[in-house]
Amino acid sequence: MENAMQRARRALKEVFGFDSFRPGQQEAVSAILSGRDVMAVMPTGAGKSLCYQIPALVMDGITLVVSPLISLMHDQVMGLVQSGVRAAYINSTLSPRQMMLALDNARRGVYKIIYVAPERLATDSFMNFAKNAQISQIVVDEAHCVSQWGQDFRPGYLGIEPFIRELPVRPVVSAFTATATDNVRRDIVRLLNLNSPYQVSTGFDRPNLYFEVRRGGDRDLEVMRFISEHQGQSGIVYCATRKRVEQVAAMLRQNGIYALGYHAGMSDEERKQAQDDFVADRVPVIVATNAFGMGIDKSNVSFVLHDSMPKDLESYYQEAGRAGRDGEDAVCCLLYQPQDVRLARFLIEHSTEDSQLDEQTQQVVLERAYERLRQMTFYATVSGCLRAKILKYFGETPARDNCGNCSGCLTQLQERDVTREAGLIVACVIAMRGRFGKGVVARVLVGKKTPRISKLELDKLSSFGCLRTMSQTMVREMIDEMIACEMLEQTGGEYPLLKAGPRAREALRGDEPIRMALHEEPEKVSKKRRRTRRSDSPLYERLAALRRRIADEQHVPPFVIFANATLHDMAERVPTNRAAMLRVAGVGERKMERYGEAFLAEIRRYEEELR
Repeated sequence: MENAMQRARRALKEVFGFDSFRPGQQEAVSAILSGRDVMAVMPTGAGKSLCYQIPALVMDGITLVVSPLISLMHDQVMGLVQSGVRAAYINSTLSPRQMMLALDNARRGVYKIIYVAPERLATDSFMNFAKNAQISQIVVDEAHCVSQWGQDFRPGYLGIEPFIRELPVRPVVSAFTATATDNVRRDIVRLLNLNSPYQVSTGFDRPNLYFEVRRGGDRDLEVMRFISEHQGQSGIVYCATRKRVEQVAAMLRQNGIYALGYHAGMSDEERKQAQDDFVADRVPVIVATNAFGMGIDKSNVSFVLHDSMPKDLESYYQEAGRAGRDGEDAVCCLLYQPQDVRLARFLIEHSTEDSQLDEQTQQVVLERAYERLRQMTFYATVSGCLRAKILKYFGETPARDNCGNCSGCLTQLQERDVTREAGLIVACVIAMRGRFGKGVVARVLVGKKTPRISKLELDKLSSFGCLRTMSQTMVREMIDEMIACEMLEQTGGEYPLLKAGPRAREALRGDEPIRMALHEEPEKVSKKRRRTRRSDSPLYERLAALRRRIADEQHVPPFVIFANATLHDMAERVPTNRAAMLRVAGVGERKMERYGEAFLAEIRRYEEELR
């Protein structure tokens, strides 16, 4: 008789079409099947969903997946149904009648996996269903939402643990997230009351992603330059505001690039159409606020461009991580300008308005958000390996401090002795009595006279123009480095001010040389990238066209038929019979039955045309 792990491996192959588990998956599956709670931190693209979907198929009863993402529920259920798994979702997109039918089917044991929004757990109808159902596993997806330390704290998640306590029999509880610092991980375990959970962390590194920061410059020009560098590829442009989304989408269309916008100000129908067109590859570029992309299971995103800096590294890495989920090389680029910090602070300060949090809790959430913004600003402004900064932020030690695959490593830096300049900067900040921010300080130092500087008589300071041989951008970069090494400090609030830091005296004395690695005049490092996305073979293009036709006929996204990685493997293996097709990664028994013969026939036609 097969044991649980043998059945799990069989499901992995027959249902999902994979011969072996990825790193971390087998350990998580084994722990869940042994009845142990699991806390898993796995980056986007690492295969988190299989960690709970496979146990759901092996265990008796129902698996409930708690998720805040309606789009994820839809895509996951669609993919599971295509693979022959009985699954459903229960959320606000269903009508009352559809909701009733779904719960009736669930009571009758029709589904193995049910996706549900956290707020739904508190309703009487769902609690009544849950108390009378055989629930073998509860999965908390996007588990960082339970923590006030996390970037997406969602009060509804605090109701998950009380819901579990109300159940007559406690099921196995597994929690999954792609981005979590040590504080967030500890919070997840505590707030969900996980019982001695088996902890899985596969590491945060995504070697196929190239990270880039472009500072300053005309933002519209940089957007157009970046998109032109990636012409014909599928990508996302994230913008901070609805207005900016509309501006960028219109600009791209005016320049001959088919792009659609996506933001909360659009109607549900408009947003759904834009999302469907992007997922189905009918539109190559979508311009969106961060409301877009959460849980979108589109594997062939070649780039993610941030038009401005997000509020924290968790959000940035989660959004950037939507690129390259197929394992192909992809680009994650951030455009940074100093005013991004002010906008981020504004968004943070208005994020808790109309929330159900008490005043004290709101203050704690705000303080933690400001600290995350400070770390995000360091990522965007301070020199060094971008990948190493991300890994260190999430508590991971990078294998080396120079990854060779980010703009921080490939940009030309020049190490300079800045002992004199650092002393002058600190002296200027002290003379200005900590009443001004980086922008004003930098303008005074380079001697840039503006109406405001004249009105405040800052041009009469002895520091005015003392660094006139340097560019304003270079001076700001030095200020950022000095904040990082505590020679200067930056206050909180909507308009952060500069003041002397704990190590300011070192700069003023100038006893020890101060050296900094500073950027030379900007050179677009994207041209220096060492990795390039592999070109598609003629057979791959034929298979992709067939996939598109089938997807259009069935009114589903192409990735639901086969992922890009599966088509690449198919094009490389060139299978000509059923047995060979089943050896292709991502082709299981159900997919073979539904689509195998059509793809085999296309391959045979291709082979005959070559003869």
